[in-house]
Amino acid sequence: MANISIWGGSSTFTTGQTPFGFYDSDSEFQADADKVAKFCGTRLGFPLMDVELQSGSFYACFEEAVTTYGNEVFQYKIRENYMSLEGAETGSNLNTSLVDPTLNRTIQIAKSYGTEADVGGNLTQYTGSLILTGSVQNYDLDAWATSQGIEGGIEIRKIFYQAPPAILRYFDPYAGTGTGIQSLMDAFDFGSFSPGVNFLLMPASYDVLKIQAIEFNDQIRRSSYSFEIINNKLKLFPIPTVSGGSIRFDYIKLSDKKNVSPNDTGGLVTNIADVPYSNPTYANINSVGRQWIFRYTLALARELLGYIRGKYTQVPVPGAEATLNQADLLADARTEKEGLITNLREMLDQTSRQSQLERKASETENLNKVLSGVPYTIYIG
Repeated sequence: MANISIWGGSSTFTTGQTPFGFYDSDSEFQADADKVAKFCGTRLGFPLMDVELQSGSFYACFEEAVTTYGNEVFQYKIRENYMSLEGAETGSNLNTSLVDPTLNRTIQIAKSYGTEADVGGNLTQYTGSLILTGSVQNYDLDAWATSQGIEGGIEIRKIFYQAPPAILRYFDPYAGTGTGIQSLMDAFDFGSFSPGVNFLLMPASYDVLKIQAIEFNDQIRRSSYSFEIINNKLKLFPIPTVSGGSIRFDYIKLSDKKNVSPNDTGGLVTNIADVPYSNPTYANINSVGRQWIFRYTLALARELLGYIRGKYTQVPVPGAEATLNQADLLADARTEKEGLITNLREMLDQTSRQSQLERKASETENLNKVLSGVPYTIYIG
């Protein structure tokens, strides 16, 4: 076995001594690398005990600690802002960018509901017309779509074969509302005016209730049945008596509906892996973050030393055997790593937008309680 030198108490960092070289060109990382190596070596028992590590071992732990810190911070930023980031371009680095909350994705999601509610949406709505045939009641709109060269089928959104809206029959004597407004309007020659200017101060809810009464009357007392459509099979009521007429309808193409991102041109954030965050710039990390990194580096070095010492549980010495502390090193390292990660995540959660708003609301509430105890000045003029 080759005689490999171990930690001697000092080191000189040069570019290329870390596994990935993420931060080797950062002057502050270079300056701190040797300090961190000395810090870890001292905390592990040097010079009272041999530390079976090399300077490269400390540098690797240091690089991993910086990367872990950056990953935790940027994962939090992604969770906090993903609704605002999804759909954005992936070309710009967000490490030092301030992400303002937007309603862009919320609006895009709402458009999907708008399509189903016929109040907008993100799908193109087309208009078609069908020639009616006398004595023919049933019409296949899927067959019509095929004849028009539409592939994938259609979804009918609206058929323009309905009775006139109730507002046009506002004074329908068969509605049975019993208000007598029809005769009142005609008596003063106001019959040509719309119900909105009937010269009576009535709430808008009155008009709504009367329109509803008319519609219920149509459904219960007389047949207002105009058409029935099931699975794009249209049945008309009453049956057309002459040929040549047409019926118009609105529809959307199912191929458009199945297309998840019709406006996606590539290069956009579609998942957390696309969010443009990179490894942090070590020089920009403040003293609080660096202290966390130093402690995490020590935990990694302690874990690595534990694995190395675990190769031999006992070492012969003159007159006895020395038992190595592998189990203690591993247990302490794992506990400290878990504690540091938990502490960092708790701190990030406390600085989230929601937590800050809750803290500000609580602060305002408590401030109002304090101010309520201040005596009011009595003004005497």
